[in-house]
Amino acid sequence: MARRQERGERGSLRLDPRLIIGMVLIAGSTLGVWALISGLDDAAEVYVARETLTPGTRIDAGDLTSESVRLGASASQYLALGDVPEGGLVVTRTVQAGELVPGSAVDDADRTGLATIVVPSSGPLPTELAAGSSVDVWTARQLERGAFEPPAVLVSGAEIAGLVESEGMVADEGVSVELLIPREKVAALL
Repeated sequence: MARRQERGERGSLRLDPRLIIGMVLIAGSTLGVWALISGLDDAAEVYVARETLTPGTRIDAGDLTSESVRLGASASQYLALGDVPEGGLVVTRTVQAGELVPGSAVDDADRTGLATIVVPSSGPLPTELAAGSSVDVWTARQLERGAFEPPAVLVSGAEIAGLVESEGMVADEGVSVELLIPREKVAALL
């Protein structure tokens, strides 16, 4: 005759010690791998330019985005999160949109020696012109009706700070170019 199980044996749950040891080993190895990977992660949070930044432009943290990148030992050469002071920084050289912002491209004060001049364009501009492009400004003095002197370079290597579209009811139909030029060339250009 078959033996009947007692009421106490029927409802009890028995845990095998091997199951508990296996669960502890899995949890321990998972935590160990996580700690190892976290310890080896050398990513740094640095600033990235949202749009092209031209020399003389004052920027603050709101003008930049941050990106986590692995730069190794060269991470200290870039503007890290929290490196922008309350009053902002001045851009000293062009930083293209999407570029990491080098620490050498910003300064506390404007020491660029550049002035901004807006020059109206009498004709259409090439489509590839944008902020950060370098252009030469030429001049030719008018001698008499329809006759001009040979053209000469007035400012070489002027940088475009921006293109200004004419707006409003009385706006003329041209595009003006905002140029960054050395301060000593301002009088000649005007």
